[in-house]
Amino acid sequence: MAERKNKIYLFLPILLGIAVAGGVFIGSRYNLLSGEAQMFGLNIGKFNKVNDVLNYVLEEYVDPVNREDLIEGSLVAVLKDLDPHSSYIPPRDLSSYNEPLEGNFDGIGIEFNIINDTIVVISPIAGGPSEALGIEAGDRIVKIEGEVVAGVGFTNKDAINLLRGARGTLVEVSISRRGTTAIIDYKILRGEIPIHSVDVAYMLEDSIGYIKINRFSANTFDEYKEAFNSLPRSKLKGMVLDLRGNPGGYLTASIKLADEFLENNRMIVYTEGKSHPHAPYYSTEQGAFKNGRLVVLIDEGAASASEIVAGALQDNDRGIIMGRRSFGKGLVQEQFNFPDGSAVRLTIARYYTPTGRCIQRSYDKGLEAYYYEIYKRYGEEGLINMDSSYFADSLRFVTPGGKTVYGGGGIMPDVLVRLDTAGKSNYLRKILNQGLIRMFAFDYTDKNRKQLSEIKDLAAFDRIIKVDKKLLEEFQEFAYSKGVAVDEPGFKVSEHLIVQRIKVLIAKNLFGNMGLYPVLNRTDKDVLTAIKYINQKEHSPLANMVP
Repeated sequence: MAERKNKIYLFLPILLGIAVAGGVFIGSRYNLLSGEAQMFGLNIGKFNKVNDVLNYVLEEYVDPVNREDLIEGSLVAVLKDLDPHSSYIPPRDLSSYNEPLEGNFDGIGIEFNIINDTIVVISPIAGGPSEALGIEAGDRIVKIEGEVVAGVGFTNKDAINLLRGARGTLVEVSISRRGTTAIIDYKILRGEIPIHSVDVAYMLEDSIGYIKINRFSANTFDEYKEAFNSLPRSKLKGMVLDLRGNPGGYLTASIKLADEFLENNRMIVYTEGKSHPHAPYYSTEQGAFKNGRLVVLIDEGAASASEIVAGALQDNDRGIIMGRRSFGKGLVQEQFNFPDGSAVRLTIARYYTPTGRCIQRSYDKGLEAYYYEIYKRYGEEGLINMDSSYFADSLRFVTPGGKTVYGGGGIMPDVLVRLDTAGKSNYLRKILNQGLIRMFAFDYTDKNRKQLSEIKDLAAFDRIIKVDKKLLEEFQEFAYSKGVAVDEPGFKVSEHLIVQRIKVLIAKNLFGNMGLYPVLNRTDKDVLTAIKYINQKEHSPLANMVP
């Protein structure tokens, strides 16, 4: 048990990123404290204890103290004890915190990984400067601004720091390309690179569409509309909206998305806080999919804005929420920017679903316990029972259609699809922890890029790409070369998952997300359950099902 609990420290950075960086609501209609004097000029009786302590430390402490570090550290300490999502962001980090919400960043426009101590282009971003210059998937960046970056221990952070920069500025890169011994030099004019929040939109079956959204940014609703309009509207009878792993973002984006599915004048969400009165938001007559069958997929990583959408649809008896209980972030943050480029994100209100549920989980036991609860959902402790006896009466709410829904932290799905643990082994864990399947799939694609370029669609992909015994033996040898010993019993248990993941990642290398998701979803338990549910001729929207 102690060993399992210690594993939380491996997950904390990821979970903190999910909840703080991605799940932020930045208010547009509230005014926060204005100015540094108000932040540190708190009038406590006849003296200012905060300033007095800071000055005392600066003047009398035994060793020299950096004033800026001391002030920033005190801000972090003050905010972390309020709630898990109020935070101070130093100037060096503010840009990276805001980029996912703003929907763009400045750079050269490539997706890359560090493979064998070399920056390898996974793919140029469509419409970006690198694609326009002819930089290709598989290219190795060996120099940046004349500095050798291959084989010298460069990290992802190092590469990002050198390749990103203000739009309109130049960066010189030297590239090694398979099939030629010559080094190719490029001068790349940095530009605005979009961060897409809609990963993919396609038809799962003739009449069932699928759209996956990875965040709620300033551009999300426009991207969703474009994605939805790309589907054959005349055939579209059902829709799977995938919000799994979506950490949230802008409140306005979630309201616009929920409006797409709800009839006119239905409450979507309301916010309320000590200094901010009850503020409800309602649906309009707009929206292109108000009547078709709808399934929304959620899981432990769906937070904040994702929970607003799921809660609004569930409380209005619209569609079916399916998957696993969501993260449970029901706190609204507002961002206040300082002149030095830093910022404070302060919780100013809570949000509530139409039936009155606050989705925020308890954080009374501290930050570690708060995130450990989410970690447990991935572990052997499993998921809570859907048996109604589990829930206190105070946590039960009833929708207008008579369906019982539950508060107490996160959105509880109408249809619970338990995590599929079949095929898990220590061998699989080791190769996944080191990213070996991803590396092997990329290496396979890179070595066979000329032949694979003749594959034009997934039908041809399925005919040509076979993860057979020979390829699996090559993978085992590859894993062994990277320090993972051969484990035949473990390999046998996990073989079908390894085969699946190799094929999925080769498809991604060839077709991007339009290869990744169609191949992945063929065996995705949540997606398959959603298809089955939509295709049922008759079903009660109030019934729970636990496959």
